[in-house]
Amino acid sequence: MTQYAIVTDLNRCVACMACNASCKMVNNVPIGQFWNKVLRIGPNEATDEFGQPSRDFYYLPVQCQHCYKPECVAVCPTGASQKMPNGTVQIDKEKCIGCQFCVMACPYGVRYLNEEERVVEKCTLCNQLIEAGDLPQCVKNCVGMAKWFGDIDQGIDGFKGACDKTLGAFVKPYSSANVYTLPDVGNGPSFRYILRNHKWQG
Repeated sequence: MTQYAIVTDLNRCVACMACNASCKMVNNVPIGQFWNKVLRIGPNEATDEFGQPSRDFYYLPVQCQHCYKPECVAVCPTGASQKMPNGTVQIDKEKCIGCQFCVMACPYGVRYLNEEERVVEKCTLCNQLIEAGDLPQCVKNCVGMAKWFGDIDQGIDGFKGACDKTLGAFVKPYSSANVYTLPDVGNGPSFRYILRNHKWQG
C-alpha cells in the first residue's frame, strides 16, 4: 500500500512563503485562494519572572492532509472526491457539482469553491508531478529544506527533499515524541510535523 505525504521540519520553516507562491503559480490557484498556507503559532504569553515576551512560536504550513479515511470523500454525493491508489485525495471536476459538502466536512478548512468554475479545489499534492517521479512543487521550492516527500507507510527517514539527501540524513535528530499530526477526528491525517523544543499547538 502507498500513502504519499509530506513531512515538515517546523524548526526549519521560516515562513518565506516560497511553498505558497510556487504552488499558486504551477497550479493556477485563483487570487485570494490558497492550496497551502503558513500559520504562525504563538507566541504564548510571557512566562518568566521579568515579564519578557515569549519566543515560543513556530510556523505551521497547512494544506490538504490526504487523509487515510477522508471525510470529504465520505460525504461527496457524486464520487467527485476520490481516494487514489497512491494515497492522495483528488477531485474529478467533471463530477463535482459544487455542493461544498466536502468543504464543510474537512476538519482543516483547506477546500474552497472556485467561483468561476463552480467546482471545489484543493491541494492535489501535485499528482501530475509525483506520478512522473518528481516532487510536489512546494517541496521542490522549500528554500529552508523544511518540507520532505515520500510514502508515510515506509517511514519518514527516507523522505526526499530538494537535495540529494533524505530527511533522516539531513535534519537534526528527532525522536518519535517530536513527530505530530494535525488533530485526528477519525480521518487519519497522513502528513507529519517534526517540532523540537517548542510546545506543539497544531
